Amino acid sequence: MSPHRRILVTSALPYANGPIHIGHLVEYIQTDIWVRYQKMRGHECWYVCADDAHGTAIMLRAEQEGVTPEALIDQVWASHRRDFAGFNVAFDNYHTTHSPENRAISALIYTRLRDAGHTAVRTIRQAYDPLKQLFLPDRFIRGTCPRCAAPDQYGDNCEQCGGTYAPTDLIDAVSALSGVPPVQRESEHVFFCLGHFEAVLRDWLTRSDLQPGVVNKLEEWFAVGLQDWDISRDAPYFGFEIPDLPGKYFYVWLDAPIGYFASFRHLCDRVGLDFETFVKPQSTTELYHFIGKDIMYFHTLFWPAMLHGANFRLPTNVFVHGFLTVDGQKMSKSRGTFITARTYLDHLNPECLRYYFAAKLGPGIDDIDLNLEDFQARVNADLVGKVVNIASRCAAFIRRDFGGNLAADDDEPALLASLRAAREDIAHCFEARDYARAMREVMALADRVNQYIDRRKPWVIAKDPSARAELARVCSTGLRAFRLLMIYLKPVVPALVAEAERFLRCAPLTWAALDLALPPQEIAPFTPLLTRIEKAKVEAMLDASKPTVPNPSGTPPPAPAGTTLAPPASASGVAEVPEVPEIGIDDFAKVDLRIARVTTARHVEGADKLVQLELDVGGEQRTVFAGIKQAYAPAALEGRLVVLVANLAPRKMRFGLSQGMVLAASGSESGIFLLNADAGALPGMRVK
Repeated sequence: MSPHRRILVTSALPYANGPIHIGHLVEYIQTDIWVRYQKMRGHECWYVCADDAHGTAIMLRAEQEGVTPEALIDQVWASHRRDFAGFNVAFDNYHTTHSPENRAISALIYTRLRDAGHTAVRTIRQAYDPLKQLFLPDRFIRGTCPRCAAPDQYGDNCEQCGGTYAPTDLIDAVSALSGVPPVQRESEHVFFCLGHFEAVLRDWLTRSDLQPGVVNKLEEWFAVGLQDWDISRDAPYFGFEIPDLPGKYFYVWLDAPIGYFASFRHLCDRVGLDFETFVKPQSTTELYHFIGKDIMYFHTLFWPAMLHGANFRLPTNVFVHGFLTVDGQKMSKSRGTFITARTYLDHLNPECLRYYFAAKLGPGIDDIDLNLEDFQARVNADLVGKVVNIASRCAAFIRRDFGGNLAADDDEPALLASLRAAREDIAHCFEARDYARAMREVMALADRVNQYIDRRKPWVIAKDPSARAELARVCSTGLRAFRLLMIYLKPVVPALVAEAERFLRCAPLTWAALDLALPPQEIAPFTPLLTRIEKAKVEAMLDASKPTVPNPSGTPPPAPAGTTLAPPASASGVAEVPEVPEIGIDDFAKVDLRIARVTTARHVEGADKLVQLELDVGGEQRTVFAGIKQAYAPAALEGRLVVLVANLAPRKMRFGLSQGMVLAASGSESGIFLLNADAGALPGMRVK
């Protein structure tokens, strides 16, 4: 590692049409920890970000709320700033893509690409919503992925397989605004010729230390071939008009990454930095982007190609992370696990989530899970029970018996030396973003300190009036060990460490402070630095995250995966349809109904009502446990066509994993009736 590094760091830009939630925070906390570590090492490290403030979605939401797009993005920008600050994410500059700096740099990059022959203008046919009377952005078209057949995917890329495609390639596409199939209309658009840069990108790939998963994905994309990228949009559109094409606007994905440089430009002008030093080709500075795996294509292909074509430096590296699940599942509003940053802050200490994310984050692109029971147990055991407890155990004796003054000598210098000896391993973990390993090592050191206190038993020594000097040395050693642990934890829990610095009355802790001793000075009275997470507060947070509209009277809860779906029966045996809320076409489109053929059906041992069905869903095999045994003998089911809810979350049952639900109607006397498809239907067909 060089003695002094100059580093520019960014996180992906949050979209300016909604609040920050805990899924977003995985990225910003991960980045903030890395930046804080670099600054503790004495490096010049700048962390910039901005709101992604352009696009049709912004325009439509502003229209819905009866405000201008500018008023909407100003309001969201303020709330984003507030929530990030609440989680101690310390940006050096937080800007917006709707800024003079971004307009200027976007125009500069575009004109350089155009003048160098890296853009092309051609007439295309694109999706148009005949009801809304506007061209549809890719993200406002939903359908089945043409590559992996995943349902309900966006018009530009698939969240399941990561593939990119044209919106016209989507299967069964509909407008997300009106629910009607879009029509095709001609329009003239500008394209960025990505294929011009394949050699440049391959060279960058070999020179950059990209994660293995990212490299593998890039190789897949190279094998498929690099496609030209549509970088323009038609009016009406909220964004920057293209300089030489009136009525045409830069696609939001063109000016969004440029927003990194625009935010940094704003910072440079504010504090007197040389912008060109960081962005010129062959710069000796470093540039790192932290992003989620869903936007790899834009950041590892389009963005570096645009930079090279416009004579800017390429990123040193792009660090990709996975998504967040809560209790093993995607965040859900109905379960209360779609938790906004503000709701979390209303109930729990942000340092706890920062620590828990750090304890789960490694250098790969795997998803991480916020298991709420484990979250509570780990924070209480590690931060409160192990680390803060060291200060609590020692400070009382120093305050009561020695007026708060530490001893000049240590009782066991070897203990402190062993803590300092871990610095290189922990530093390597922070540098490599292997925070989980770093936290394991720090907690192992905390265990060692607690074992020392247990062995020396200051509460026993305190009973001997002749052992006052020994008591002072033991407790002072414990507090000096606590200070070393605080240095290692400072990038992760900065607010907690700030409280510890005030308690110890020491200078702000840096990595170099590992070599310094805490002098025989007076410490402040100890107050709890962190309290335990109470289960009631977690439950209150979940309750606050659930929808406030009550479930309509008489509406049954959702049927579990693998069962039949049928209305309840009245006393007469005639099925009664309960009162349910009216839904729109968008709600219905979320349910992926597929034709499936029963290839095998068998009894389920130990189950009175279940039949195990093996289904052919257009080449894909599914297992479903259905409660239809009283109406159908297994042998009579084989070969039948049924209707399957294909995108229902799998359910782990005692007998195995049920991967969907077959549909049936039922009544108390009339029995159960499977829904069938007419002759000619084929497995895998979508029910519309």
